[in-house]
Amino acid sequence: MNIPHKTVRVDLGQRAYDIQVGGGLLERAGEHIAPLLRRPFAVIVTDQNVAATHLDTLRRALALKNIGCEVVILPPGEAQKSYAGFEHLCEALLALKIERRDHLVALGGGVIGDLVGFAASVLRRGMDFIQVPTSLLAQVDSSVGGKTAINSRQGKNLIGAFHQPKLVLADVALLDTLSPRELRAGYAEVVKYGLLGDAEFYTWLEQNGGKLLAGDLALRTEAVARCCAHKARIVAADEREEGERALLNLGHTFGHALEAETGYSQRLLHGEGVAVGMALAFHLSARLGLCAADLAPRVENHLTESGLPARLAEVDGAKQFKPAMLLEHMKQDKKVRDGRLVFILAEAIGRAVERKDVQPQAVETLLAEQLAAA
Repeated sequence: MNIPHKTVRVDLGQRAYDIQVGGGLLERAGEHIAPLLRRPFAVIVTDQNVAATHLDTLRRALALKNIGCEVVILPPGEAQKSYAGFEHLCEALLALKIERRDHLVALGGGVIGDLVGFAASVLRRGMDFIQVPTSLLAQVDSSVGGKTAINSRQGKNLIGAFHQPKLVLADVALLDTLSPRELRAGYAEVVKYGLLGDAEFYTWLEQNGGKLLAGDLALRTEAVARCCAHKARIVAADEREEGERALLNLGHTFGHALEAETGYSQRLLHGEGVAVGMALAFHLSARLGLCAADLAPRVENHLTESGLPARLAEVDGAKQFKPAMLLEHMKQDKKVRDGRLVFILAEAIGRAVERKDVQPQAVETLLAEQLAAA
């Protein structure tokens, strides 16, 4: 099968890089990586689950271009994005006697990409790294734009750095190896791009999302490339999230609070939290008079049809949640300004806006009403 291939450029001057999107990229990874290396050597960092499925393919691809490699294999899961996980990775890499001019290759989902990127930002005072995202969420979002981080007990992604990769290889064929739940969780981030800035794309997703999730590689390539192009434009204009880039956090203030409340566990995947968060953002927007009242049900319907949670009551353990505690989690959000919560809300499908004037009581009331249904 001839799988389409697209290239998206992240235009950051001397730090610009390409995002390659399409099928079969992992088998040809050596062709794309070799021109970037100062010596024919790289260190692959992955997790146990991804290693079992994709590591040998990447090793063979590098060997075809006479690139030697070492491998660090980590346990899977969000728990690796911690001080302990970060220390373990750094010590493992230093034990390999890596040089400052070497490249790290992050083979995995968002956890591996975030962790390896953060390690690359500080090891030897800064190393280059390459993203080879294996999940839909990582391909459309976390692998692009240079945000790297680990979690704190105080909240998600609070310790990190902006550190751009040298290349992103998004092989959509790898998505066939994901569980249905992981694939759907990644799809939430795809939906986000339509909701925050591309109404036409959102309508396209309503029409094609089911086939995309079912395995249509052409539709997957189109969706991943469109999401990456949208993010690339925003990152090029606002790399350090001082303005427009904050809009990419639609649904995340609610979602991160839910992740914290569920202990960053399998009870709620990141994308699932974002899905519920986006629906909540539209409900809150309607209450504040920012958007039409019928938009939140439209968003909920598409998320539900895609197999994602769309209401707070659908989150595991919601009966035990307290609105005040969820608000406390939100106060650790990175968008907080002068002690005030900042929300990404919606004026329409495809038009998000940053609001700094949302009263906590309005948020607490909405949360209480949704939790009453749990």
